[in-house]
Amino acid sequence: MATEIKAPVFPESVADGTIATWHKQPGEAVSRDEVICDIETDKVVLEVVAPADGTIASIIKNEGDTVLSAEVIAQFEEGALSGAAETQAVQSEAKVEQAAAKTEAGNAPVVERAQPVSDQAPAVRKALTETGINAADVAGSGRGGRITKEDVANHQAKPAAPAAAPLSVAVGERVEKRVPMTRLRKRVAERLLAATQETAMLTTFNEVNMKPIMEMRAQYKDAFEKRHGARLGFMSFFVKAATEALKRYPAVNASIDGDDIVYHGFYDIGVAVSSERGLVVPVLRDTDRMNYAEVENGIRAYAGKARDGKLGIEDMTGGTFTITNGGTFGSLLSTPILNTPQTAILGMHKIQERPMAVNGQVEILPMMYLALSYDHRLIDGKEAVGFLVTIKELLEEPAKLILDL
Repeated sequence: MATEIKAPVFPESVADGTIATWHKQPGEAVSRDEVICDIETDKVVLEVVAPADGTIASIIKNEGDTVLSAEVIAQFEEGALSGAAETQAVQSEAKVEQAAAKTEAGNAPVVERAQPVSDQAPAVRKALTETGINAADVAGSGRGGRITKEDVANHQAKPAAPAAAPLSVAVGERVEKRVPMTRLRKRVAERLLAATQETAMLTTFNEVNMKPIMEMRAQYKDAFEKRHGARLGFMSFFVKAATEALKRYPAVNASIDGDDIVYHGFYDIGVAVSSERGLVVPVLRDTDRMNYAEVENGIRAYAGKARDGKLGIEDMTGGTFTITNGGTFGSLLSTPILNTPQTAILGMHKIQERPMAVNGQVEILPMMYLALSYDHRLIDGKEAVGFLVTIKELLEEPAKLILDL
């Protein structure tokens, strides 16, 4: 019985998507819940799975085509395999038996070589271009030796072979390559540009002595990990400090909707994460109700999902405040851009030892610059500075943070 395969229902914030990869072709057998197609949206990559055991009858939307929410993208034949699929299954079994026979005879199994990059799917061509991998060096596991995205990722993860002598490049040769932006990269660019053009953005700075937190972390990190199964990092301190500061300065936790100011009575803090596809901001919900271990585990889980491309739209929807940490890349100072419609964002930076005056004496202390970018249409300088000073004081005296003082 033929049935329709439709794109997922997109949330209101997602207008459309693009077919990134078809993992199965017409006539190929599929199992229930097997991933058959990837759809790339402005925020995430959505997976389309087979509704039952059967075969792909026909593909309506090809790779690179734009699809709308719940639009039909393929026809599916449920039940028995088609003749083409049966033939393919028989051929696959024959290849397996042939490879096994050669292996038993002492010969290495034969691996189909990948086809030229021009014959590959658009998503695979993009992966090869971005990684700089030659298609001829990748063993394709797809039908007819075609390369899949997984083949590219697996090849990239292999230990590098001894480097050969670099090819000589003619003097004066100017090399360039052109690759299309991903939908996520384009969307991020649009939002950042809009934030700079549509808000009265201003940044204020301060610095924090990280020595108290570093000493506390060194003293309790082993016991913390043993008790909670999570590493004690610096981010949980910043999330909890920001949550307390947001309680004291509600305007920093608010947003502008037309001519109205929306004051949020909850604290959903986004944590900016860099992934291969671009910058994403998953959101920790109700941080005022979370303990330090829950914050650390939440951030670690989001980082893993971002690395594997598994973040869902629900993971990144909403948020009343954002924290970004450029210090992980060595940044000493920056001015973060607002994550609209939020009205403020906190920037963390590299911890740098510097000589500081303490009670008339010079001490070498681990210092970090903090930056708070805010929308001056809603937040006055007094509130912004007070907010940032509150975070500084809570971090320099973490006992106040823990004891709610």
